[in-house]
Amino acid sequence: MDEETVERIREVVRAIPPGETSSYGEVAARAGLPGRARLVGRILSEDGHDLPWHRVLRADGTCAPQVAREQSARLRAEGVLLVDGRLPRRRRADPR
Repeated sequence: MDEETVERIREVVRAIPPGETSSYGEVAARAGLPGRARLVGRILSEDGHDLPWHRVLRADGTCAPQVAREQSARLRAEGVLLVDGRLPRRRRADPR
């Protein structure tokens, strides 16, 4: 993957404001890479330590399993509350 792609994804994640979330797929689409949600996850796991990675959730509103505890704690600190480990549907973007 090229540096330009990585930087586009990093810019989109950086732009997610505190107290808001996005999905991996939404990040990919905003970066001009529709259908590349897994690439977003890969970049965040390899090169996202300095980004607000915790604001990016799975499409179903859940945290990444390997970082769920830390991710939900960071979201809670920003006022985003998960219910049974999931972002309530009313807080998720409308897929239309």
